Amino acid sequence: MAATGQPAARYTVRRAETPRELARVLALRARCFRPEGDTATGPERDRDAFDALCSHYMVTQVDGDRLVAAFRVLLLEDARALPRSYAAQHYDLSALESFAGPMVELGRFCTLPGLRDPDILRCAWAELTRLVDSHDVQLLFGCSSFPGTEATAHRDAFALLNARHIAPGRWLPQVKAPDVFRFGAALRGLRPDMKRALAAMPPLLRTYLTMGGWVSDHAVVDRDLGTMHVFTGLEIGAIPAARKRLLRAAAASGA
Repeated sequence: MAATGQPAARYTVRRAETPRELARVLALRARCFRPEGDTATGPERDRDAFDALCSHYMVTQVDGDRLVAAFRVLLLEDARALPRSYAAQHYDLSALESFAGPMVELGRFCTLPGLRDPDILRCAWAELTRLVDSHDVQLLFGCSSFPGTEATAHRDAFALLNARHIAPGRWLPQVKAPDVFRFGAALRGLRPDMKRALAAMPPLLRTYLTMGGWVSDHAVVDRDLGTMHVFTGLEIGAIPAARKRLLRAAAASGA
């Protein structure tokens, strides 16, 4: 029961443990990530080789158990395991080989189309906080996706990333994918329209950035998923203390 004056939680997050639960996750992912013209059918059309390596999580409504969001995580014991990650297939991550400590890759984060509720993201971050603390994770990373494959649609967002959020040189991912937009070079000196930039920024990426996260200086054009994505990293030690307290309070409350 919620404490007096506290609103009852509307969402809960749990690990997908059964074939039926995983099928629900895959169905939501297929709906969010796969274009209408995909030749495959059913929820399996977004399954890939990394799914067997990952733990899958589902965010559901407390009332009715409707699935509203999903994501997968891959726990890496240290930087030697980076080649196992999804991101390593698209980025040269050799600069991170000297990073000390366990890492978690967050991937395939998606929410039910048309549903915009910040409490969903807060619920997911509470679960990630529990995971980070229980495994002493030092780096959270993933690929933050922008819809579409045309860079002009996200010009202001990329310009803002370039101006304020490029990774420190010691960790900066290098180009590996054959099709990229090097916004670090192409948009150098461009002043972004802040309103358009923030409107185009994916909510998950905005959250990373508000906690001190950083990105690659180029976007990978992923024509399979119909997106452009940037490598995104968040050093746990760099998260402001006040933000850590809020995250841990949410994690402790079961949000």
